[in-house]
Amino acid sequence: MLGVSSDKLLNSLFDGLYCVDLDRRISFWNSAAQRITGYSAEEVLGSKCHDSILRHMEIDGYDCEVRSPLSATMEDGKVREANVLVHHKHGYRLPVQVRTSPVRDEQGAIVGAVQIFTDNSNAVQILAALEKLKQDVLVDPLTGVGNRRLADMSLDSRLHDWQTHYRSFGVLFMDVDHFKSINDSYGHKTGDDVLRMVGKTVSSVFRKVDTVARWGGEEFVAILPSIRLPALATIAERVRTAVARSFLMEGGERIGVTLSIGGTIAESGDTAESIITRADAQMYRSKACGRNLVTLR
Repeated sequence: MLGVSSDKLLNSLFDGLYCVDLDRRISFWNSAAQRITGYSAEEVLGSKCHDSILRHMEIDGYDCEVRSPLSATMEDGKVREANVLVHHKHGYRLPVQVRTSPVRDEQGAIVGAVQIFTDNSNAVQILAALEKLKQDVLVDPLTGVGNRRLADMSLDSRLHDWQTHYRSFGVLFMDVDHFKSINDSYGHKTGDDVLRMVGKTVSSVFRKVDTVARWGGEEFVAILPSIRLPALATIAERVRTAVARSFLMEGGERIGVTLSIGGTIAESGDTAESIITRADAQMYRSKACGRNLVTLR
């Protein structure tokens, strides 16, 4: 399929490259492909790309024999890009980014395909490290929701949008009712389990654009962009109901808690401190009126 001069040129590429015919049989394998996968040209030439040597797999778990970018490209002639896992000669799965293009004859008929692939392990490692850093810096380790730092960052960002573009946002301040009695009656381990339950329940109710964070102790906050008071009331009531209906089983005993919730919408001249103070004051009104309530202003 390729001339000698072309072979030398393609073997000088940093990215791996191989060619297949209509039967998906490998007819060319460059030096970078050997460097990335550990397999020499002699080991792969003549084999099919889904044979036991490479065993490509998409990142989401689909085997490339079932859903192959190469096969699809040879069927419709479209260029495709994907992230897949290739089987390295030493046995492990290696993340690579692939780009597949059709090969046509002089009449324009598809006679095969070319796939270029790049070792993506460094990018994957960097993303994993960034995700771990985010977890370490911005996530509360007990409940899995955001921490106070994330809440502060989100508040600052929303206030900036409000002050510069008049994009409304709301804040909910939530406190677990009678939490001290949970710790006193069942111990701090059960108390931690209750906080985890509340955190997971609360975070599952809010929208994806909302920021949910543990403010401290048994207090949680939520910052909700692009919202008005009626919608804020609806979401707050949904959160209150979801937590009230959640429970843990401890030694055959059902343990549940409720939330007192206060909320507000950003007003002209607000600071992070003023809007939190106002939401907190509404939460205490819920406490004073019997708990397990939502109070908004």
